[in-house]
Amino acid sequence: MIRTGIYGGSFNPIHRGHIELAEFICRNKYVDELWFLVSPQNPFKEKATDLLDDHRRLELARIAAEEYPNLSVCDLEFRLPRPSYMYKTLEALEQEYPDRKFVLIIGADNWLAFDRWAEYRTLLKRYEILVFPRNGYPVDPYNMPKGVQLLPSPIIDISATEIRQRLKNGEDASNLLPPKVWEQIQKEQDYNK
Repeated sequence: MIRTGIYGGSFNPIHRGHIELAEFICRNKYVDELWFLVSPQNPFKEKATDLLDDHRRLELARIAAEEYPNLSVCDLEFRLPRPSYMYKTLEALEQEYPDRKFVLIIGADNWLAFDRWAEYRTLLKRYEILVFPRNGYPVDPYNMPKGVQLLPSPIIDISATEIRQRLKNGEDASNLLPPKVWEQIQKEQDYNK
């Protein structure tokens, strides 16, 4: 059975930190492959005014992942009722892809708020969860439930908010984005409109 990591987010925009983390997870065999799950609407966030169009974020994520054989982009939440709840997304994925074992990948910030997720006990019971560290969100690796693991991944301190601000100000953000994503954003002036 293929172990498929599900890494959800708004990816507004997808950046080098997302790709480096995904590559770390695959390279170290935590999963066989990783899917970026582009979320049209996070239930914890109000619709942001600087949120790029759903399909454009999806397109940029696909451009970022195309060079990496273990990375893909999933648009399933675009076909589900909104807001998107991870337990429903994973149930739908299991029905659509019965040959895969899905592993949830979340940041330490989400782990510390996990008890606020819809059906979080179901998620804990049914899925392995990999938590990646984030600055300012301390997680005790020795005090985690069975099936939940804190990854020894590097903390990649890149902020999509900072990227959007730089782009809005007409500043260079090329060092923070995959080259083809940077080219596309420059071409379409995505965050300057």
